[in-house]
Amino acid sequence: MSHSNVTIFHSAVFVLLGVPGLEAHHIWLSIPLCLIYITAVLGNSILIVVIVMERNLHEPTYFFFSVLAITDILLSTTTVPKALALFWFHAHNIAVDACVTQVFFVHMMFVGESAILLAMAFDPFVAICAPLRYTAVLTWPVVGRIALAIITRSFCIIFPVIFLLKRLPFCRTNIPVLTSLLTSALVAPTSVILMFYDPSFFTLLTHHFGCNIPQHVHILLANLYVVVPPMLNPIVYGVKTKQICEGVAHRFFDIKTWCCTSPLG
Repeated sequence: MSHSNVTIFHSAVFVLLGVPGLEAHHIWLSIPLCLIYITAVLGNSILIVVIVMERNLHEPTYFFFSVLAITDILLSTTTVPKALALFWFHAHNIAVDACVTQVFFVHMMFVGESAILLAMAFDPFVAICAPLRYTAVLTWPVVGRIALAIITRSFCIIFPVIFLLKRLPFCRTNIPVLTSLLTSALVAPTSVILMFYDPSFFTLLTHHFGCNIPQHVHILLANLYVVVPPMLNPIVYGVKTKQICEGVAHRFFDIKTWCCTSPLG
């Protein structure tokens, strides 16, 4: 009977390499990554605070905006701090359980975001197609059930996969590339602004067709589509909405308005 040369083991930790081939530039790579992360967290946090504190924003549309903002904060926070710790403090080790937990939340946030955007599209659909029945159709109990359905759907899609992943043995090496597990996260791209998710399409298509793309390109793109959409969503859904602009101006700048009107507003 032949014996396999592959060694099967259950490792306690993974060793993250960062961006192979660009190790000398890790510090420089960390600067834009950190700035984008801070902008994403700050922008989404302001959006949430304004929606919570401004009573005229207590409507289903803005509720979904705030849920999207929370999702974006969780998405970027799940991955970026560990990446920065690697770049700045050479924290290469990550426990297997921590890695699996990170993968779970990253995938769950992406799946959840697609459902949130669908719910956000349903709001103007009802307002346009049935304006006289808007308040009767989109009540707060209905909004609550939609939110519960989003959470339940995301959990039910991702948890079985993560549960099976946790049971798998690992072979040959315990050295994955930083965020390499994220390249499959965007199985279903999740934004009405397609250009934000072009990096994910690029990664998926090049892997599928076997294109000879350097590994560091895939890794950099994987990091981009984890932090760039969370940074831009507050601008797209917040700054361009008149009521939110006025709320931000009132709460943080004490002026009546500082932004232009928008079709969303």
